[in-house]
Amino acid sequence: MNWPNRRNTNLARDLRNNATDAERTLWNALSNRKVEGVRFNRQVCVGPYVCDFVARTARLIVEVDGGQHATNGGDAARTAWLEKQGYHVLRFWNHDVLADVEGVAVKIAEVLAALPRPLPQAGGEIDGVASLGREGLSK
Repeated sequence: MNWPNRRNTNLARDLRNNATDAERTLWNALSNRKVEGVRFNRQVCVGPYVCDFVARTARLIVEVDGGQHATNGGDAARTAWLEKQGYHVLRFWNHDVLADVEGVAVKIAEVLAALPRPLPQAGGEIDGVASLGREGLSK
């Protein structure tokens, strides 16, 4: 199948226009290269999925999950598919973002800063990220 398709593109647009409070809060912290100078886009089609925040050059996906994800078996399959495509997925709970967005941004910055720095690329972004599972600030 050829992705992204029109349905996913329309869904991504709708999700950008109707972001959750946690997504809006994290977008404010990530936009304009505020974290390690890395560009993030929001609600991006990656294959058959729409991902909350994607740093394409770093191949990092940041997902903000609500309570429905605690029992959603589809998240593991989704993460596995995205990792097979060369992406690395970092997940935060909505309540972590809303309670401590600065701490979430610091966690993302730590991951990005720990990466080996290749020669500078156009746009100043970095390449490569260590694979991560669901992260919470309480850990």
